[in-house]
Amino acid sequence: MITMEDIIREGNPILRQVAREVPLPATEEEKDTLKKMLEFLKNSQNEEVAKKYGLRAGIGIAAPQIAISKRMIALYLDDESGKHYEYMLFNPKIISHSVENTYLEGGEGCLSVDREVPGYVPRHARVKVKAFDIDGTPLTLRLKGYPAIAIQHEIDHLDGILFFDHINKEDPFKIPDHIVESDLY
Repeated sequence: MITMEDIIREGNPILRQVAREVPLPATEEEKDTLKKMLEFLKNSQNEEVAKKYGLRAGIGIAAPQIAISKRMIALYLDDESGKHYEYMLFNPKIISHSVENTYLEGGEGCLSVDREVPGYVPRHARVKVKAFDIDGTPLTLRLKGYPAIAIQHEIDHLDGILFFDHINKEDPFKIPDHIVESDLY
């Protein structure tokens, strides 16, 4: 079981590396790691389990956050309308995105960042992502709003980028260009 002890924090050089592609078919160990990443997200959102093990709630996690520099992410969240999203992905890649941007009004947080970083993080309002599921089956995801923001945050981890890298340094609360209004969290 992954716990907060396994999550590496800001300052660890692994978080700034570009992660390696996973050769497919993935090994059983890689599949097991991906399953444990999803399990962590589920546990972190379960109040009782989270309290028992001291877990911070998360909606996404990337392998570099557990010191594995491989292109693997898991997502577990509901969108604005309550639709559930649950993914375990190898080698996710954004292949197209909207011109329109969006952001979370309350800013973004990260399991690897133990501090508040105020400011808006501009993200594409819609993204199209190609990836492989846990069985190595190729898939294409079309995401918008909250799930699109979440997957961009996790794919950034695979490229050595942290969310606060996107915040405008001179004016952290500057509304991003080409903004689309949304009902995001």
